[in-house]
Amino acid sequence: MLSDWGRPTVGIFQTAFVVKDLDVAIEQFTKRFNVGPWAVFRDAEPVGTLYRGEPAQAILHLAFGLAGHMTYELVQLADDAPSVYRDVVDDRGYGFHHFGYGTTTLDEDVSAMIAEGYAAVTNLDTPELRLAMFDTRDVLPGMTELIEVK
Repeated sequence: MLSDWGRPTVGIFQTAFVVKDLDVAIEQFTKRFNVGPWAVFRDAEPVGTLYRGEPAQAILHLAFGLAGHMTYELVQLADDAPSVYRDVVDDRGYGFHHFGYGTTTLDEDVSAMIAEGYAAVTNLDTPELRLAMFDTRDVLPGMTELIEVK
């Protein structure tokens, strides 16, 4: 099943990378992988976001680009505040961060992840977007972000 803009409603539709320089990363992803067009958000504030159960504070520069049904998310840290992105940079440096997995059953999928022993490291709950991210680096090359698709 496809969402209203042609993206699968269930399954991986996003890969995310933490980058040192957003503009350089956009240029390289466009040139080397034909990703684009891009939607860029500078100084994105964490409104409605929790980091490890507390209100998130980190400011981010974000870019979202498309290649087919795949969305590429690029994240540049704009401050030194703790975040799910800072965790990975401090642990192993810049690069791949998470898979974005679309779901139409977010609450059930979150419960299943918790039952498997994973705690949500970040949550977002707004009228426009709900998601939960889990640190699955023990079994996968990155974190897993469950994104509600309506």
